[in-house]
Formats: sequence, structure tokens, C-alpha cells
Amino acid sequence: MMITNFEERLVNLKNNQEKLINQNNILIKTDNGIFNRYQYPILTAAHVPLNWRYDFNPVSNPHLIERFGINAVFNAGAIKWNNKYILMTRVEGIDRKSFFAIAESPNGIDNFKFWDYPTLMPETESPDTNVYDIRLVSHEDGWIYGLFCTERRDPNANAGDQSAAIAQCGIARTKNLVDWERLADLKTPSPQQRNVVLHPEFVNGKYAFYTRPQDGFVEAGNGGGIGFGLAESMKNAMIEKEVVMDKKIYHTVYESKNGLGPAPIKTIKGWLHLAHGVRNTAAGLRYVLYMFLADLNDPTKVTHKPAGYFLAPEGDERIGDVSNVVFSNGWIADEDGTVFIYYASSDTRMHVATSSIDQLLDYVINNPEDGFNSAKTTQTIINIINTNKKIQCNS
Repeated sequence: MMITNFEERLVNLKNNQEKLINQNNILIKTDNGIFNRYQYPILTAAHVPLNWRYDFNPVSNPHLIERFGINAVFNAGAIKWNNKYILMTRVEGIDRKSFFAIAESPNGIDNFKFWDYPTLMPETESPDTNVYDIRLVSHEDGWIYGLFCTERRDPNANAGDQSAAIAQCGIARTKNLVDWERLADLKTPSPQQRNVVLHPEFVNGKYAFYTRPQDGFVEAGNGGGIGFGLAESMKNAMIEKEVVMDKKIYHTVYESKNGLGPAPIKTIKGWLHLAHGVRNTAAGLRYVLYMFLADLNDPTKVTHKPAGYFLAPEGDERIGDVSNVVFSNGWIADEDGTVFIYYASSDTRMHVATSSIDQLLDYVINNPEDGFNSAKTTQTIINIINTNKKIQCNS
């Protein structure tokens, strides 16, 4: 039987994608002693199932044209579910609309495969124009919650301004990651919200939220920082008072804005947090990840916070739709203490880095804090040098 051009192209498409999905990732050991990267991105636009993008009917699509293109796969929430490593990704079509889709892996570092269908997130009475950057949280109340950014056009914008938008926190919950119940958007004292995260446990009998109060859609304004607030219920959740627990600070990696990444990990020494910090440069905004530790009994109290960034874009990670960016809204702590840190680079693709609870606690507790000026940074280096000299003298 002669293979037509259609059939040949289809065979090649399927073979190439299968090879991509089944590619084993390669550990890249870093020198910092904190985490290790992996050589290949774990999810890209090319991983999205072919039958989401192509019409396989040679009659209706004789040229095998890609009917709906995918621009990027990034900013994924993460959870361990049925012994699988689950990423609920932000998939962006070429039409600029984002939607959620779940991919799973048997080991957390490669062989990620999307489920058969993307997630159809229910709408509220005010339909979302765009939804993205979901955080998955298994709460002690028995539900898995998804908190995400819901974006709508600003109704007060003039007709000529088609970029003015309002961002709020959308909330949905599920018991199986397939059927989602949409709840009302979170209400807070702030005009806009991004990067809202649910604390996995009750605090004083209430639901606890980490927020990022914003004055506008892009600029944090006077409300910059990672906030904290309590709500009586997840249905019609309302925070009456926000307390900024980790503020933005001049001439740091989080001077323009900062926000929490995934929900914190509970450890014997405190709540371990991963966050993103943003600063402006001559080449545009630069996003990095940083860490801090909060008190077990008072989650608003930051007890340890190393200076500078924990992870920044390197090599090809710096190139993409929005260059020089890393962003994380998902990590998984395994039973053996291994931590899988899922991060996106340049709003384009997903990566994984691995560490351990012990390494991360050592890092956040024992690495020096920011002195906030050049003299104190210099003194920190001198202190390390002098400590090493004492060791050499005593050896």
C-alpha cells in the first residue's frame, strides 16, 4: 500500500512526539549544593497531544494542517496523586488564551504525558477572559483546591484601551482532579490580586491565604509584598484584613514586586516557602526565585530568609516569550524527603530541579541574610574568608 504524503506526515508527527515524551532526562549536578537541574525541559508546546491540534481526517484536512496551534506550556501547579507526579499546566494557545491541562509522570522528572482532555474549568456569572497560574493545595478539610488568576477586561477602561485588565483570585475545588466545582472569586481589601496561595492547614479555625495585593494589573504599587489573611469559608471567601509578611525592598531581587509560588511545605523547623522576586533592568523585568522560612505556630512570622535568589534563569532558560524569567507555582515533597521543584522559564516551557528537605532547610537557616547595602555584603564575604582561614590554621 502506497503511503500518501498525509499518512507519511502523520506517522512522522507521531513518531517524533513519542520520542520526545519518552526521552530520559539527564541530571546536571550544580556546584551550589542546594539543588540539581535537569538537561531537558519536561513539558513544552510540542508535548501537547497531536489530536488537540490536528484534524486527522484526510478528507477535511488533506494537507494535515495544524488547526489549533499551541504557543507555550508553563507555570504549572503540582501535586502527588495516586502515586503519580501531577502537573496542572498553563497551556497557551496561539490565540493568547490560556487554559489548564494535566500531565502526569511516573517519576517526576521525565515521561510526562497529558491526560486525554484539557480541564474545562467552570465559569462564574462573570466569565473569565483568561485563567492561568494555578496553585494546587490538598487542604486538611479534605478538598483539593485550585487557586488561579482570573483576568477580565477593566469595565472602566475607555474604548481605545484594549489592554486594561483586572486580575483577581479564582477558586475551584475537586476530589478527583477531573470534576471541578467553581466557587466565587476571593474578595480582599486590595483592588487587584495575583499569586494567591491557600495555606494547607486551618489557622485559628479559619482558611488562611497568602496574597499579593496590587494597585493595578501590572504594577504592585503601594500594596507590594506577600500578604496574609484569613477567611471564614471557602464559599464566598472574604479576607477583611491583609497583613504584608514579606515586603518588597529597594535594591533587592524583589524590589519591584514579589509573590508566593506554591503552598509552603511543613517541616519540623517551620514552613518552607518558595517565592518569586522581580526587579527592573535596562533589558526589562527579571524574575528569579527566592526562599524563606516561617514560624510553625505563626505563619506570618518570617524566621529565616537568605540573601538574594535561590534559582535564576540560565542558558536557554533565559530565552522565550518573556525572556529572563523563571517562575514556580508547584513543588512536591516526597515521603523520602526529596523535593521536586517545578519551574517555568521565560513563559515558554517547564523544567524540574530536585533537592531535599534537609538541603533546603540548611540553605534557608544557615545562609546569610541580606544586609541591604554594599558594605554589609562585603563584610559577609570577609566573614566567610576568615572562618575558612581559622579552619586552615587548625587543620
